Amino acid sequence: MEEFKTVRELFEAYKYGDQLLLDSISEIELEGWVKTNRDNGSVGFIEFNDGTYFKNLQLVYDKSLENYNDVTHYLTGSAISVKGKFILTENGKQPFEVQVSEIQLEGFVDPSYPLQKKRHSFEYLREIAHLRPRTNTFNAVFRLRSVLSMAIHEFFQNQGFVYVHTPILTGITCEGDNMFHCITNDKDPNEYFGRTTLLSGSGQIHVESFAMAFRDVYTFGPTFRSEKSNTKTHASEFWMIEPEIAFADLEDDMQLIEDCLIYCINYCFENAPEEMEFFDKFIDNTLKARLNHVINTPFRRMEYTEAIKLLQEAVKNGHKFDNKNIYWGLDLQSEHEKYITEEVVKGPVFLINYPKEIKSFYMRENDDGKTVAACDLLVPGIGELVGGSQREERYDILEKKMKDANMNMECYQWYLDLRRYGGCKHAGFGIGFERLLMYLSGMENIRDVEPFPRTYGKIDY
Repeated sequence: MEEFKTVRELFEAYKYGDQLLLDSISEIELEGWVKTNRDNGSVGFIEFNDGTYFKNLQLVYDKSLENYNDVTHYLTGSAISVKGKFILTENGKQPFEVQVSEIQLEGFVDPSYPLQKKRHSFEYLREIAHLRPRTNTFNAVFRLRSVLSMAIHEFFQNQGFVYVHTPILTGITCEGDNMFHCITNDKDPNEYFGRTTLLSGSGQIHVESFAMAFRDVYTFGPTFRSEKSNTKTHASEFWMIEPEIAFADLEDDMQLIEDCLIYCINYCFENAPEEMEFFDKFIDNTLKARLNHVINTPFRRMEYTEAIKLLQEAVKNGHKFDNKNIYWGLDLQSEHEKYITEEVVKGPVFLINYPKEIKSFYMRENDDGKTVAACDLLVPGIGELVGGSQREERYDILEKKMKDANMNMECYQWYLDLRRYGGCKHAGFGIGFERLLMYLSGMENIRDVEPFPRTYGKIDY
């Protein structure tokens, strides 16, 4: 009996010892793509992948095929359908294979196909972003992206959080002025909505209003920033994970961050084991050890003020920073953050209570009048991974901070209203999804974890 199966089903049945299923498979039908094709004149071997699993399946064909000569010329990338006999080989590299009885070409490949059996640079593959998911690295990246998305949703849904779709078009800013403007009429830019309209840089302010009704909420969606930057960590379009929790303070916020990160790491190890093994072997051979270290190391808390003192001492002791002018009030750079987490703490650490001048207006002012109840999670290998804070719930203090920042109070009055209509203490954080994905995969450039990256000066797709 011929059965339609997928490569994933076959590998998982073997992996989990489902002998009944394996014994029940005789003739099998598959559809997918040729990864490699070689023949020795009498027997041919095709590395085959149907898109359902990271590993390839070996197809074996011989001259008993009517179209043997044609099959030997099927090029890498060709789409094929296959019928054959499923055989357990019990050899470590190829625990099973399919002996082909029939093979049909479903989609030819032009000889100009740019992906061949050789190593291509990431820079080159960015130029053919529509084809790079077919390579091993990007197959692993984008499958992990899918798995990590599910981890985020399962983590929050399992704890009763409500998922809120915050608007992409907005009339306010949350994290600065580097925003894209939306217009439909060059001569009258505000003609459509009657006011300046932007692509959202954060869903946080909007999701706060839902926290005042549902208590625990999160938004997870695309955000946009227009910095004219071409660094490895900047993109014009990226995704943000932004939970908000009511009746919560900074300590509650940090505990949620810690729980979320550990859950995501464990989830990816469990649900994308082949991909994580690939990243550890070919992208960053410290990856698994680094992530396991985070899972098994308590997350420390450190005052910003203490961090500044430690950095100043490091400079005195001869440590070489590019920016060695360390002072209280400095917005720490990545090199400073890496020093704290890698050289001082040797593990994950929350830096807390930052100077209010270097943090956003919505963060709760501490009693000292100089700092705000903010936290940044620093982790070895990358520095800052998550930023969060307790929000300013006191109407008068928030109003003053907004006026001092010359914000358009009319546009933000609804946000202030949350403080006078049954407001309460609350907190939240933001994780750049691509930054988290880079951390979990070892990929070093944000352009290589986005399907079609949008960066300054470039939008080819």
